[in-house]
Amino acid sequence: MAQHNELGIKGEEAATVFLKDKGYRILERNWRKNRHEIDIVVENEEFVVFVEVKTRTTREWGDPEDFINSVKIRRIVEAADLYLKYTNNDKPARFDIIAVVWDGVVFEIEHIDDAFMSPVF
Repeated sequence: MAQHNELGIKGEEAATVFLKDKGYRILERNWRKNRHEIDIVVENEEFVVFVEVKTRTTREWGDPEDFINSVKIRRIVEAADLYLKYTNNDKPARFDIIAVVWDGVVFEIEHIDDAFMSPVF
C-alpha cells in the first residue's frame, strides 16, 4: 500500500477515536454507494454528521482543510443525500471537516464543525 494511503487510514482512525471521545456515535466508516464515498458518518442528539477527513504530514503547503474544493464538497453532499435516502434517516445533516497533521510522533487534530453548507443544485 502506498504511504499516502497508509497515512490516510491512520488519520481516519485517529479522527474516529477523537469523535468517539467527543461523544459522537459512529454510524459508518468509509461508506460507499456507487461512485460516492463518505469518510465517517456520525450522529449526535441533533444531527447526522458527514465528516471529511484530510490528513497531511505538514502544513507547509496549506492546512489539510484547504484541499477540499467545491467539486469535493459537491460529491460529499451528493453522497450524504444518498446515505440519508438509503438509511431513511430523518435527522438534519451537518458537514464537518477533521484536519489531521501527523508529525511522525503525534496527531494534531482540528475539528471544524459545520464546515460548509450544501450547495444549491
